[in-house]
Amino acid sequence: MTGFAKYLKDLITKKRTTKNEVVNVTHRVISIIATTTVEKKEDPRAFTIPCTTGLRNFARALCDNGASINLMPFAIYKQFGLSMPRPTSMRLQMADRSIKRPVGIIDDVLVKVGKFLLPAEFVILDCAVDKEIPIILGRPFLAIGRALMDS
Repeated sequence: MTGFAKYLKDLITKKRTTKNEVVNVTHRVISIIATTTVEKKEDPRAFTIPCTTGLRNFARALCDNGASINLMPFAIYKQFGLSMPRPTSMRLQMADRSIKRPVGIIDDVLVKVGKFLLPAEFVILDCAVDKEIPIILGRPFLAIGRALMDS
């Protein structure tokens, strides 16, 4: 064990204390220190919220931390009568490992959650509409709303 590693180990295990000493730390050592001080929180992963898009109320929209996109079925998109979606070459791998090609992307759809009105970009997918949870709001939507989740 090198002298610096032994010195750092003594600091961490509190066998040695420093008083206003400057210690240069390498990236390897930082990871050792970080793993001992970080408290792991439980990931809420997914939850549902009521929201309004256009004239349609959704009692339960799925907010999924695992989803990297906001997803809207093509049938719901047609009900809104929005402009043509922007074409995309994106491919989506579904939970059953099948690959689907979206119809397109629609930008700046206003989603009302509580008293807040947030813009969202939706990927339009030609799929069956789930009656209980018709749209999926992913991490981009949560980031726009600056969502804080307690576990």
